[in-house]
Amino acid sequence: MAGRSQSDGGPRVLAAGAGDVVGDMNAVRDRFMIDGEDAGGRFALVQHLFAPRALAAPLHRHHKEDEYTFVLEGRIGAILGDDEVVAEQGDLVFKPRNQWHTFWNAGDEPASVLELISPAGLEQFFRWLGTLSEPPDPETLAQMAAPYECDADMDATMPIMERHGLRF
Repeated sequence: MAGRSQSDGGPRVLAAGAGDVVGDMNAVRDRFMIDGEDAGGRFALVQHLFAPRALAAPLHRHHKEDEYTFVLEGRIGAILGDDEVVAEQGDLVFKPRNQWHTFWNAGDEPASVLELISPAGLEQFFRWLGTLSEPPDPETLAQMAAPYECDADMDATMPIMERHGLRF
């Protein structure tokens, strides 16, 4: 029996440090661990690597995906609907579809989370964001988010950034 390739859904091990990494060392980098294509579209797994006080994304909501954020290290602040929370190492943050949310490194040390997206697809939007050298203007962001059925609110994001001393 011939061996299975990594792209045919067969078993595999992703070595420590392997996977595509995009983003800014001074903000958030994304390590793509399992793309939706690898999992038949059921889910994707991305590791977010945060610099201190880095905002992962503007306040946004998506209409097709649920996100689950498991904190590996550091402290992660989040707006979830009308609530503001802080998650510590070992905590899981659930961000259901249609809920406005954002999240950030709430500490002065680097932080890291595993982000499970179900169903997959939104990870490709993360890939695009990771290629930018500066935050997009609101019109460009809205245009790029539209195919993912994702809404962003940059105006509501600015007070969050100011209140917590964040950068995006």
